[in-house]
Amino acid sequence: MIEPTKIHTVAAKLEKENQRFRRFLKTHADADELDRQFLALHNELFAKYDCCKCRNCCKAYNTTLQDDEIGAIAASLNLTAQDFRERYLDAGIGVHELEAPCCFLGEDGKCAVEECKPAECRDFPYTDKPERLYSLLNTVSFAEECPVVFEILERLKDIYGFNR
Repeated sequence: MIEPTKIHTVAAKLEKENQRFRRFLKTHADADELDRQFLALHNELFAKYDCCKCRNCCKAYNTTLQDDEIGAIAASLNLTAQDFRERYLDAGIGVHELEAPCCFLGEDGKCAVEECKPAECRDFPYTDKPERLYSLLNTVSFAEECPVVFEILERLKDIYGFNR
């Protein structure tokens, strides 16, 4: 698996190839079979991967919070929801967003709010979710940050006999 610190450089070199592969999958992959392949690779690779050694996603992406998540996180920090909003969230109207890099990311790669981590964080990179064929643009983009997504794409290229 590629080192998290090297992912940007390697992914940049494969950007055009990954976009070609995305277009290839759009016309050559069966949606249900692709979902099964993504899920199998997701389960295999994440079973062996310690995200705390990477956390590129926490460093690169903003996280949108739902109201119930705000309450749970605030309570875990012994804050009121209002105090939490004022202290941590972007002031956008109707949007509750933590700016990147995430303020709850510890130097050890652990999440300070792990027990009530927002769904958007828990679910990232969504490679175990259905309808992957219709989310390939995001998947290719996530491969620029996440070594596991990068590896999933590389393995799928082999599975499909993609001409690099």
